[in-house]
Parts: sequence; C-alpha cells; structure tokens
Amino acid sequence: MATSTGTPKSRAVLGQLDDMDLRLLKVFKGVVDCGGMTAAELELNIGTSTISRHIKDLETRLGLVLCRRGRAGFALTEEGQRIYDETQRLLASVDSFRAGVDDIHGRMGGTLELAVFDKTATNPLAHIDDAIALFCAEAPEVQPNLHVASINEIERGIIDGRFQVGIIPAHRSSRSLRYTELFGETMLLYCGKRHPLFGADHRTLTWAKLRQHHFAGLGYHSPNMELSHREQLARRASGFDQEAIATLVLSGRFLGFLPDHYAEVFERRGLMQPVAPKRFFYACQFVSLLRRSPQPTRVALLFQDCLARAHRAG
Repeated sequence: MATSTGTPKSRAVLGQLDDMDLRLLKVFKGVVDCGGMTAAELELNIGTSTISRHIKDLETRLGLVLCRRGRAGFALTEEGQRIYDETQRLLASVDSFRAGVDDIHGRMGGTLELAVFDKTATNPLAHIDDAIALFCAEAPEVQPNLHVASINEIERGIIDGRFQVGIIPAHRSSRSLRYTELFGETMLLYCGKRHPLFGADHRTLTWAKLRQHHFAGLGYHSPNMELSHREQLARRASGFDQEAIATLVLSGRFLGFLPDHYAEVFERRGLMQPVAPKRFFYACQFVSLLRRSPQPTRVALLFQDCLARAHRAG
C-alpha cells in the first residue's frame, strides 16, 4: 500500500453526502475491488478516462490523495485504505436502508450479501448450493453475491452490515449474532509426500510425539487454533485459509489439519496422506450467522430459511 507522505492536503469540501458523492464512492470501491482503473472498465461499464475523472473529483471532494496510479501500477495510499473501509460500511448501510424500505412495502429486491468460509463446496454434507437454488426461485429479483472470507472477517461483516448471512465453523459465540446449525465437517491431520511421516508406521504416534514435528495452523481464532493450543503443537507456520494450509502441507515441512473432502484430491494424486486418521482428527459444526440488531432483512431471513430447509432435506 502506498503512502501519501509529503503530499499536501487541501481543505476538504465534502459537506452533506448527495447522490453524486455516493456514485463517486461506488466508482472508487469498484476500482479498488478490481485492482485498478483499466480492470474496472468492464465491471463499472464506463471508460478509463471517466473513471479517472471520477476518482480525481472524489479526491478533491475529500481533500485527500486516495491512490497512486502509473507505470508501477495501482496502489492505495494509507488515507485511501481508510476511505475504502469507510466506503464499504457506508454502502452497506445504504443497502440495508433500501432493504428496510423494501421490507416496509413487502418487496424483496436488491442484493443478498452471503459470506462463506472457504472449501465448503466439496463437502457432501453442505447444501449451500441447494439453498441458493431455493432462494433464487422464491426471490428472483434479488441478486446473490457470494463472498469467501475468514471466520473473523465474516463475523465482523455480519455485525457491521457488510454481509447479511454468514456460514462458518462454530468456535465461539457472540451475543451480537444468531446461530443456526447446518452441517458437519471432519478435519484430519495430513503430511505431504516429502515429510518423514509420509508412508511411515503411524501406530505408535501420540500427541506428544507429534510435538516433535512442525505444524501449520490457521492464524486466527478457530477450532484449528483451539486444538493446536490444547495439544501444544509446535506451530511454525500460519495460513489464513485452507488453501494456504494445504500448500504448507504439500511443502513437506509441516503437518496440518484439512477437511477430508478437500484433501481427497491430493490423496488420490499421492501428494499427501492422513496421519493416523482414527486418532488425529476433530469434528467441526458449521453454522449460519445473522445479526441480532438491527433486525435482519426479509431477504436475509428468507435465505436463512432456505438454508435450514436445504440441510433438513439433505
């Protein structure tokens, strides 16, 4: 992220927000999400020169330099990152207001912002796809937007309104959130083909002996972190999603827990194997999240109902 050190700030002229300000902020968010102005052309359906002019207009309105653009590529300044974070919260609040108005009129429109922890699509017990199919049949005017994020990011996003429904492994409860159980997942301990435990006799392995090997775990509060702390595993690397843990395991330098359904493809290719799977495993229960206050929108409640129905049927 670029800094704006040494760049003089003009006095901001932003007063009350109007429709043009919201439009400029949406353009700015689109550029950041796409990673640059050229990449944002198709997403925003406007030309690069117009996008550039809108960003300059926003910078003038705010009295801030938001980004650097040039041969070195696109990069946010520190102020730009803060404005981007505030923009996400503001636009989420606007969407929530519109959804509230739709609720009053008994309509369902706009978007459904759904956030899911990664690597759930290969879980045979997960029926999120069936829930989406039900939802789209019952609310055809609502556009579902699916995000994949970390557990903590999903929790924060539900509380601050960026996401309407979240799906995560249960790990701790918050009084700000409502939880509904959905499906389970089995996590096994894996080693890569270059690891000394690959192909070895695992019958005498204990948790104490595992502490002699380096472990790769998720770098935030989760069932994975809880287990590694409880068993005092020697965490020497951190990943922030399951893909990262799999890559660390494949290096042959680390042991790591992965969903059995996700790791299956690596097993078939002979790239990793479970370590004493009847002994070294833990079970996760996935739950859906809704915020308690303010009251979830009709769109969020409908999707939650579709989730419950899909998983009862499955």
